Amino acid sequence: MRWWVAVEIVDDILKAGSRSADEVELYLVEGRSVSAELKRTVVSKSIESRHFSLSIRTITGGRIGTSSTSNPADWRRCLESAVASGELATPQAWNGLPDPRSVGGPDLSFDPAVDPQPYAARDMLEAMIEGALRHPVQVTAGGATMSVGSVTLATSHGIRYSRNQSMVSASIETIRENSTGYEFDTSCSCDVDPGSIGDRAGFLAASSVNGTDIPTGTYDIILSPLAAAQLISAVLVPALSGRNVHAGRSRLAGSLGTQVADHTLSVYDDPLIPRGLGSTRWDAEGTVTRKIPFIRGGILGEFAYDLKTASRHGAESTGSAVRSGSGGLPAIGHHNMVIEGPETNLMDEPAVYIQDVVGAHTANPLSGDFSVELTNPFRVKDGAYESPVRKAMLSGNVFDLLFRATGLGRDRRTIGSLIIPSIRLKDQHIIGV
Repeated sequence: MRWWVAVEIVDDILKAGSRSADEVELYLVEGRSVSAELKRTVVSKSIESRHFSLSIRTITGGRIGTSSTSNPADWRRCLESAVASGELATPQAWNGLPDPRSVGGPDLSFDPAVDPQPYAARDMLEAMIEGALRHPVQVTAGGATMSVGSVTLATSHGIRYSRNQSMVSASIETIRENSTGYEFDTSCSCDVDPGSIGDRAGFLAASSVNGTDIPTGTYDIILSPLAAAQLISAVLVPALSGRNVHAGRSRLAGSLGTQVADHTLSVYDDPLIPRGLGSTRWDAEGTVTRKIPFIRGGILGEFAYDLKTASRHGAESTGSAVRSGSGGLPAIGHHNMVIEGPETNLMDEPAVYIQDVVGAHTANPLSGDFSVELTNPFRVKDGAYESPVRKAMLSGNVFDLLFRATGLGRDRRTIGSLIIPSIRLKDQHIIGV
């Protein structure tokens, strides 16, 4: 089915759905992409693709039914499945889908310069290889992807929202002896620098050779944006979900208005950042988005809600509904979660720099406790990498880390849906292995 034909079925779906349900919502995604993969320095796979997905929700008497399909031409069967699943669902408190609002303005996560073409992906791979081979390493793998697409949300309440989106991503892995290096970048614009990505991956592998052991003890550490994002995503982000708060799965429950981080730190979700990867004027359910100051000056200000959780607990949606993947159902998430505070040169004083961690997903999201293996750790001082550390582990508590921050770096970058710099922390327990 052609895209413009798929758009034309919106009214047909809403009209047919309104005969069987109190409310109807559809979420239609279209896109095209090109991707290429490396095996060593040879392109092993190159794919051009187009994709469509249609998700339908129906609501009757608090019973929510859902269904999705990758073929919009099959919308009738998809609608029937949504209605049928709703009939089997347990009724719940439901305050209704939102009414239409003015959401005009340019697309926030779209760069018209992004044009998914095979030669563009090839050029990114070649530039990453060139950057990596500035160092005495071998390239083991890599990949590059470019995509553009459109999202349409329509409801029986009269909402007809649409936006364009784009994405460029690149990554590469390198090795020297037993040391490896990995780097990547993702953006909705053409500002990804594949040469720098390759150079960083090559540096990490080459500079990590002949690492020395580190005694178990307490150290000042610097978490790279990647390492910090992994720990924060595993613990702090889910703790800010209203659903987890009311279900007793958040350590921050009952902490509104209290200090939960150092007074220099702020954490907020800003869905209106121009060219932000997750930027949007409306969330996955049609609620108009806004900047959400979760933590301001260390003080906890609010939690995130979608329509379902808000209806259940007498709150209002914060415009925090997101969908994961094509056909995904709306759930509480965030758009551009920003970690902010005073920025400084973190490597001037001695510390252990941690590029990456392994095992952040095993952190306890309720208590915040974690124990992770360090990847590409270095001793640093006087603004430079001094020597590599062979192997080590880091253990601690993510909620405690928020009080141990002594500075943020000037290297803010986007990691998934987080916008985060390096973070320097005092008195952290490193286990030499």
